[in-house]
Amino acid sequence: MEIAKHREPTIRYRYLLPVTITAALGGFLFGYDTAVISGCIGYLTDFFGLNDAQKGWAASSALVGCIGGALAAGFISDAIGRKRTLLLCSLLFAASAVCSALPRTLAELAVARILGGLAVGGASMTVPMYIAELAPEKIRGRLVSLYQLAIVVGISLVFFVNMLIHGQGSEAWNTETGWRWMFASETLPALLFGVLIMLVPESPRWLMARGRRDRAKDVLERIVDPDSAGLVLAQIEDSLRHETGGFREVIAPEFRPALLIGICLALFQQFSGINAILYYAPEIFKAIGAEASSAFRQAVVIGAVNFSFTFVAIWLVDRLGRKTLMLGGSLLQAAALAAVGWIYYVNGSNALLLVFVLIYVAAFCAAMGPVVWIVISEIFPNKVRGRAMTVATFALWTACYLVSQTYPMLVKQIGNAPTFQIYSILSLLTFCFVWSSVPETKGRTLEEIEAAWLQQRPSSSSNPPL
Repeated sequence: MEIAKHREPTIRYRYLLPVTITAALGGFLFGYDTAVISGCIGYLTDFFGLNDAQKGWAASSALVGCIGGALAAGFISDAIGRKRTLLLCSLLFAASAVCSALPRTLAELAVARILGGLAVGGASMTVPMYIAELAPEKIRGRLVSLYQLAIVVGISLVFFVNMLIHGQGSEAWNTETGWRWMFASETLPALLFGVLIMLVPESPRWLMARGRRDRAKDVLERIVDPDSAGLVLAQIEDSLRHETGGFREVIAPEFRPALLIGICLALFQQFSGINAILYYAPEIFKAIGAEASSAFRQAVVIGAVNFSFTFVAIWLVDRLGRKTLMLGGSLLQAAALAAVGWIYYVNGSNALLLVFVLIYVAAFCAAMGPVVWIVISEIFPNKVRGRAMTVATFALWTACYLVSQTYPMLVKQIGNAPTFQIYSILSLLTFCFVWSSVPETKGRTLEEIEAAWLQQRPSSSSNPPL
């Protein structure tokens, strides 16, 4: 059965936007939890007497949890729903914040950070999927971009909070106590997210997959006018009739190109080195001679640019499209990272280093940062979206772990200049992959994207006819 395209729906923004913003707070906690380590890592190194490998583990242990959370969240969200999965994430965020502030050993800290990582991994998969399943196609890109905006708000705020806490005492006080308050500061927003998420509806597409048509219709009619809601329901029903929902369907020949695109985009997003900068920002600037207080201020500037340029993505993603933004962003990333490597090579000024780091962060936040999450939230079929996103998000967090764990060791072994040159080359490879393999999904419903994959022969190009 083919569902005809219908007139543009009347979108009920007064209902949709508060729900989307509430869900996107999971991204806020994601950003806060992952970036808080940037202010703590130097003091943790002194407090626990860490070597380079242990320093990498202190920074990246949360990412082990992220990998586990991403693996589990797809199955959990398919089983109990997107809403309950996000509520579970909020509890894990709060538990991690408290436990990370109290460790006596590196092992205890790692366990606490892994708890937070489980929440980050779960939220990183569930939030964009939930928003994509709620959003009308006309504004889906912008609404899923709110998730990335929430991430960078969390990153920006924690850089600022770290700076404020750092200023409350001497270096000795920060080494003994200050980093504990940095971790503990996440407790309140984690609990607030848990309270607010109880007020949002369940995903209508998940409800339909569970046979709860009346509840799904009620949610959709709060988002769009009744006629449009009925047509969307018919599209969802039609797509679900062609799906079994098993994991085998995720790797079926017709959907295999979508899975490979999701995995590769996730890997390329992280291999550009974004989390080396976000997790080690003060240390990066100290390496070229910045004072500790100046390094913390420069980290705050990075957070501000991170925040500002995410609005560029929100503005352009449904106008220019996903592919155009990723092509331009990956090229600019490559150029900026090459310049960062050159500055280290010639021992250039701290101010010039900051300029090119900011250009890189701006390029990432206007393109690869948000757009990858958008694409992997919309290219998979309805019934297996949770499981397929699990695979892509698992790849993303594995790559993030590798970058965060290896950055201090790479710097020690080959130096800053070659390390950033490697990240530059990987950004160029990102451009080549997007150019050759990634389709444009702008302006299509989730069901239309799914139908496009189904129309392909297994032997055809990886680009669906969108």
